[in-house]
Amino acid sequence: MATKIRLARGGSKKRPFYAIVVCDSRMPRDGRFLEKIGTYNPLLAKDSEDRVKLDLERAQAWLDKGAQPTDRVIRFLEAAGARTKVARNNPNKGTPGKKAQERAKERADKAAAPAEE
Repeated sequence: MATKIRLARGGSKKRPFYAIVVCDSRMPRDGRFLEKIGTYNPLLAKDSEDRVKLDLERAQAWLDKGAQPTDRVIRFLEAAGARTKVARNNPNKGTPGKKAQERAKERADKAAAPAEE
């Protein structure tokens, strides 16, 4: 059985609250899970201790058994020190789209034209 460590959403509309769970990868997001190992409340301040609560011993035990964490859970584990931080590099994410680049070029050309006169 392929297991994953992922977030299961709870809470009401516009008030998300997540449980960090270990589940079979074939189960739905909020479906059946094997074990709940923590919680995540994105509405709390980033420096709050209660924002992410994670049982590191259980998480490490599941990782040793071969459970694959999702990207968000990997970040939680890195912040807690249970995993080494991996450098992420996506150079295309910060670049503007084609139309925005064209508008910026037009603005630069307009600004350069009066300076030449």
